[in-house]
Formats: sequence, structure tokens, C-alpha cells
Amino acid sequence: MEEKKISSSYIYFFGAFGGILFGYDIGVMTGALPFLTYDWQLTDASTVGWITSAVMFGAIFGGALAGQLADKLGRRRMILLSAVLFAIFALLSGVAPDNGQTYMIIIRTFLGLGVGAASALVPAYISELAPARLRGRLSGINQTMIVSGMLISYVIDFLLKDLPGEMSWRLMLGFACLPAIVLFLGVLRLPESPRYLIKNGHYDEARKVLSYVRPENEIDAELKDIQETAEKENRAEHQTSWGSLLSSKYRYLIIAGVGVAAFQQFQGANAIFYYIPLIVEKATGSAATNELMWPIIQGVILVLGSLVYIWIAEKFNRRTLLMVAGFVMGLSFILPAIINWLVPGTSPMMIVFFLCIYVAFYSATWAPITWVLVGEIFPLAVRGRAAGVASSFNWIGSWLVGLLFPIMTAAMSQEAVFAIFGIICMLGVLFVKMRVPETRGRTLEAIEAQETDK
Repeated sequence: MEEKKISSSYIYFFGAFGGILFGYDIGVMTGALPFLTYDWQLTDASTVGWITSAVMFGAIFGGALAGQLADKLGRRRMILLSAVLFAIFALLSGVAPDNGQTYMIIIRTFLGLGVGAASALVPAYISELAPARLRGRLSGINQTMIVSGMLISYVIDFLLKDLPGEMSWRLMLGFACLPAIVLFLGVLRLPESPRYLIKNGHYDEARKVLSYVRPENEIDAELKDIQETAEKENRAEHQTSWGSLLSSKYRYLIIAGVGVAAFQQFQGANAIFYYIPLIVEKATGSAATNELMWPIIQGVILVLGSLVYIWIAEKFNRRTLLMVAGFVMGLSFILPAIINWLVPGTSPMMIVFFLCIYVAFYSATWAPITWVLVGEIFPLAVRGRAAGVASSFNWIGSWLVGLLFPIMTAAMSQEAVFAIFGIICMLGVLFVKMRVPETRGRTLEAIEAQETDK
């Protein structure tokens, strides 16, 4: 096989395909959970929360480990490993023993290692291969791939829902291995990241890889830029430590980036994505297994919202989008509780209507912009460590929301639970207003120079 035959379209497609795989595995439990709950007669809210959130718990560690190992083993090799983890543990999820709650929690935690690794590796790999003029849109495109994967999983869940007995949820979970196999086979032909190759002294091989995706007249200049940046980062790594994140020089930007990443999840989005059939069931009394059209509706809104973001990304300031959307998202959570209090007996579907508004604004703003900010806001000297902390806080938030939502709704009304998330949304707006600098249209150096002086 001649590596020269690898086209840029092939490279970008299979880089993006990792996002579809990541989204599929995040979304598939939404449809499987109602059937699993019925089949295993799960009545304990904490058990339901653990089964659902175990993937996010594993992802906390998967993302951190992948970042460290990718610098030693290479981006491509780690993406292959994450695809293998996906495939193996997806299949093991589908063949869980009857009433195997502990088994399912453990297997889904290991599956989360692959999810976390993919979430960290795929955007990094593509950003290191794509030309600079495309990088500004990559977070939006990656987000579109993730939510497309979620939508695909919702559609497959819907198509499998009428199978007899426990076959429905077993196939829903087991089918996650199929996109993992496609990713593995596709990545086998992908080249290694030129950034990784240069950092490890493989200059000629890096030149060959860049020749697949760059015009000949741009290669030398980019190789020089990559080499200079790698040298700066190597120096920075030796001159800073984890304690540097708390130093007065960097603290302002670290708090801003990590705070936005944490708020993105603590606002409660994943409560909707993972539990929408159960939310509709509690609101209407209709069995959750009959409500699998709602995840598809949410998935369509997610995809459309991600496309809206790509359109508006460079037209409005990051802060403006986050604050306006955060305010609307907060109202979408708080208004159902107020209306239900003022007008008892209001249609229970009102809460689902407001959740759709929340999802639309979230998918067009907080979902993608968080990762744009994380890529832009951290100073070079601590960028790797700070991005890892931000990712960990994001996954911790995702895990806690997935774990606690069924426990909270067992103890209080859904309107009250979402009102709490609404208050968190409003606090997120205040945080952005007071702590987050504007980064649109500014170089990384300019952001760092101005904000670290504060």
C-alpha cells in the first residue's frame, strides 16, 4: 500500500467519524434504559443512575489517560485502542447476565475509558492535521458529528423497540460495536499526526504526512511553525508544574476556562439526553418504552443547533452567545415550575416543550463554544495541564448529573429539579459576565498578555 494514495477527504472523514462513534455511545442508553429498567425491574433510583452514568465516570479517567499516552504512543495508535475498547465493551454490555446490575456498571465504566479517550483524541488529531484556516470551525464540525451519532443511536433504538423480550435493549447496546469496527478499519490507513512525529524527531515522515493535506508551497513554513511551537511547549513543560495552575499569573484564565467547562455540564443538559423517555413517562403516565420518538426529536434539534453554531460562530462574541443562551436556558428550566405553581393542572407536556427550547439554545452555543474557549483561553505554558483539568471537570459534571437526576426526581417533582438546573444556568451567566474574557478575533498571545496581567 502506498501511503501517498491517502486523500485529505479520507483523513478528515475518519477523523470526524470518531465523533459519530462517541455520540452514538453517549446516546444509545437513552432508548435502552426504559427496556432494561422494565426487564430487570429496577426500582432503586441510585442503581438506575449508576448504570446510566458509569460511562461518564470511566470517561473522567479515559480522557486524562489518553492525553498522557497519546504523547508517548501517538494519536493514531490511541484512537485505534479506543475503538477496540468501544467494540469489546459494547458487545459485553449486550450480553449482560440477567439482573446483572453490578456487571453492567463495571462494563460501562470500562466502556467509558474508550468514550473519554475518543473525546480527547479525535479533536486533537484533526486539529493537528487540518490547515489553520479550518481550525476555527472544527469545534462546530466535531460537535455536529457527535450529535449526529446521538441521533443515529436514537433512530436505531426506535427501530429496535418492538423486538420481543430483552432482545431490544441487548441489540441497542451491542450494536455500538459496529461503528467502532468501522472506525478501527478506517484509522488503520490514517497517518500519524505531523505534530507528534516532529516532537519525536520524525521530520521526514511529518513532511510526507503534510504532503497529503497541504499544497507543496505551504509545507516548509508549517513544518517550521510546528517545530517552533513544539520547542516552546517542551520548554514550558520543564518550567511549569501542576502548581503553576494556581499561581497568580495564570489563575484568572484557568478559573475562566475550567469554570465554563464545569458549568456546561452542571446546567443539566445530560439529564435531558439520557432520561427524556423517563421524563415524558413521569409527565404523562405513558410508558417510557412507548416514548422513543422524543429522543429522535431532541436529536434533530441537537443537529440543527450545531449547524446554526457553525453559521454564527464568527459573527457574534463568545461571551454574548453564552450569556444570552444561558439566560434563555435558565428560563426554560424555571418557567415550568412557576407556571405549574400559578396554574395548577397545566398540561404536563409543557415541561417537554420548554426542554426543547433549552436543547436548541444549548446545542447552538454552550455545547460547542465551551471547547472553542478551552482551546483559546489557556496560556501556552500550562495549556496541556489546564485543558486536562477542564476536560475532567466537564466529565465529572456529566457523571454527577447522570447519577443524581433519577435520585432527585424520586425525591421531588421534575419541575423542582429542573428549576434547580435553571438557577445553575443563571449562575453560569453571571460567571461568564464576571470571569470570562472575550476571545473572538484575538490571537492566543494577545489574550494571554492582557489577562495574565490582571
